[in-house]
Amino acid sequence: MISAVSPRRALSARPLALVSALSLCFMSSAALAADGQAQAQAQTQTLPAVTVTGARFASDPALAPIGATVISADDIRRAGAADVNQAIRQIGGVYGRQSLDGSPDFSLDLRGFGTNSSQNMVVTLDGVRMSESELSNATLSSIPIETVERIEIIRGGASVLYGEGATGGVIHIVTRRPEANGRRGMLRAEAGQFNLRDLRAAMAQSWNGFALDASVGSQRTDNYRDHNSFELDTFSGGAQWAYQGGRAGLRYDRARQESDLPGALSMLQFRANPRQASTPDDVGSLDSDRLTAFVEQRVGSVDLAAELSRRERTVRSTYFYTFEGVRAASKSTYDSAQTQFSPRLRHLAQMGGMLNELVAGVDLVKWSRVTDSDYSNADATQKSRALYVRDELKFGGAHKARVAVGARRERFEKDATDERAFAAPYAGKTTLNAWEVQGSANVMPAVELYAKAGRSYRVANVDENGYRSSPGVLAPQTSRDLELGVAYGDAAMGANARVFRHRLRNEIFYDPTVNGGYGANTNLDPTERKGVELDVHARIARDWRVSGNWQHVLARFTDGPNAGREMVLVPKNVVSARLAWVPGNGHSAGIGAQWAGSQRFGADFANTCGVRMASSTTFDARYALQVGAWEFAVAGLNLADKRYTSNAYGCNSGIYPSDGRQVKVSARYDF
Repeated sequence: MISAVSPRRALSARPLALVSALSLCFMSSAALAADGQAQAQAQTQTLPAVTVTGARFASDPALAPIGATVISADDIRRAGAADVNQAIRQIGGVYGRQSLDGSPDFSLDLRGFGTNSSQNMVVTLDGVRMSESELSNATLSSIPIETVERIEIIRGGASVLYGEGATGGVIHIVTRRPEANGRRGMLRAEAGQFNLRDLRAAMAQSWNGFALDASVGSQRTDNYRDHNSFELDTFSGGAQWAYQGGRAGLRYDRARQESDLPGALSMLQFRANPRQASTPDDVGSLDSDRLTAFVEQRVGSVDLAAELSRRERTVRSTYFYTFEGVRAASKSTYDSAQTQFSPRLRHLAQMGGMLNELVAGVDLVKWSRVTDSDYSNADATQKSRALYVRDELKFGGAHKARVAVGARRERFEKDATDERAFAAPYAGKTTLNAWEVQGSANVMPAVELYAKAGRSYRVANVDENGYRSSPGVLAPQTSRDLELGVAYGDAAMGANARVFRHRLRNEIFYDPTVNGGYGANTNLDPTERKGVELDVHARIARDWRVSGNWQHVLARFTDGPNAGREMVLVPKNVVSARLAWVPGNGHSAGIGAQWAGSQRFGADFANTCGVRMASSTTFDARYALQVGAWEFAVAGLNLADKRYTSNAYGCNSGIYPSDGRQVKVSARYDF
């Protein structure tokens, strides 16, 4: 999708500020069983449902991710989430900033990384990384929400298994698998305010070990603001074959998007009419295609797996400006391609009453982009080669103690040239290391204590290096990560509390105060993220369930001239709560609320702006009626019609209004 990045960066590279990624891919994890021969025989008859864990292989219940938040398909259905991004925000309690292009892909933020949150978080679909090598969000709206089995949110550093950009955490999206000799399908239509029309269809069919599936979607909306129409057409289809001891498959994903771009407002404009547009002619589009092949094989006690994927994407934009009284258009086209090959292996064995899991793998990625615009013809490439290993041991006994250690070494090569000299050319090589140590134990029935420590990293992407404050490429960002937590309860009632700290060096960020006040991407003085997170859930009566999330994060400079000052666009507190009514007689209903505290404006690095972005509280609700294979529902977002913003890049200016109230109705038929 086209997703506008901070307008601060548009001062120098406006089209770059609107480049975003659509990386919809499919992959599967190797099947897990204690008895390899028994499993091999079973695989010739079934296509088992599996889930992806932090080990990048099929889940063993004894080795589930430590301290993870899990959103099930039932949770998604009860909340009526229209897309994966909304489910992560509404149910998982993850803070999200309104998209700037009208797409439903809000910028998700784990642990307070502000406008760079997408570059400090990794999103995977069935275990395959969706992140790009440029300023962009993972485009989740193209994933059919009806196909999602569960979403796992793992907070904190995870660079050992997932490489650069995983300091804030990892979000795993796990899709449903076809059942043996079965068929399922779905038709869904939704309409609502702002001229919303959303049509979707999906079908899956399997014959013993062979399965086919396909889904299509078409969405049209004018959105809340003027000149903010959004169109999205998607197709996803795949084939897989399960055979004795293994499985192989192929998937193709396609997306086509068109967006009108309304621009930012001043505070005076926002108060007078938040729906108005400041750039009534700017437009953009995105074409994305991805082909992914995967294979899995069990050889004795070893599971082998590999994915080979190719993604090609074209982003176009047209911006209008006035110079010396003359109105003109600036057009640009970005053609990018990424090839990734990720082979890996796992050995799972019982050792003297203990369960041991050893995982090792290689990630090879080649990315390139060619630019054709009025001001730049930059060609850029990035290559990375990584080797990682992780070992986890689960002890027997009542305490169910677990210990895991891991390490990763990754080599990056970057270069870029631009004959029109929009950006200085660069070339550089760097090698980075990550490590982690994790442990957990049940100190008493239903009470688990856990701890995590490690080192994570990220490297500057092509857009950040394209407009930088230093003569060479920006230095890598590193973080020392620490987390302590306690989990209590079960599915009926429970809580998970965590305290965390990330100490960052050379954080990569856009600083509006450098470069003579024009701003540039730079390496910041030492910074820190620390805070508390709390997740709770309870069944308060037979038909009633309640859940809630609280994140308190302090994001600040710890050294240099800004020491003690807050980072921008990070609310200190975000609180989410949901109440669901599920009587089991065909009726269901739910209501949710989210409160986000005040935060610094995007340009307020010195913390001198006399005002802050105001706190906001929003409400959503849904009622659904099940009649046989049909479901009819009515839902509302921002029911109080709150006027607020989650994106503002000046001091009381550069405001992108968030959506107003919207009511929608839908009908769905399952077969």
